[in-house]
Amino acid sequence: MSGPPGSGKTLLARTFTSILPSMDEDEVLEVSQLYSVAGQLSSERPLITERPFRAPHHTASSSSLIGGGSNPTPGEISLSHRGVLFLDEFPEFQREVLESLRQPLEDRIVHVSRVRNSVTYPADFMLLASQNPCPCGYLRDPDTA
Repeated sequence: MSGPPGSGKTLLARTFTSILPSMDEDEVLEVSQLYSVAGQLSSERPLITERPFRAPHHTASSSSLIGGGSNPTPGEISLSHRGVLFLDEFPEFQREVLESLRQPLEDRIVHVSRVRNSVTYPADFMLLASQNPCPCGYLRDPDTA
């Protein structure tokens, strides 16, 4: 999505999961397992019942997207499994970070390899991105020209 600041790009992205079908029982369990491994479940919220919406900051590293650590945990890509990964201010992301999306988008899985351990996480997500039409953000906007 491309448009000037305040045009509703982020609002549209945040509401996108609401038009998707509800997750079935298998999807709920699959997503909840990922959040459990990542340490993001609580006794108040033991299951993830709505499709995930993840929006990492444009300064996020490729490791935070892919996952990692000495005991590999899921990153933003796997945490958006069965949901949406939203990259706001898309051109601001480092090239290395954007390149790290290529294989998961093609294979729908993420491989995280460390010295002691190697693990594969599911990564079947929809990628949404937004940007301003130019550096000032107001290209061809009659109100700011």
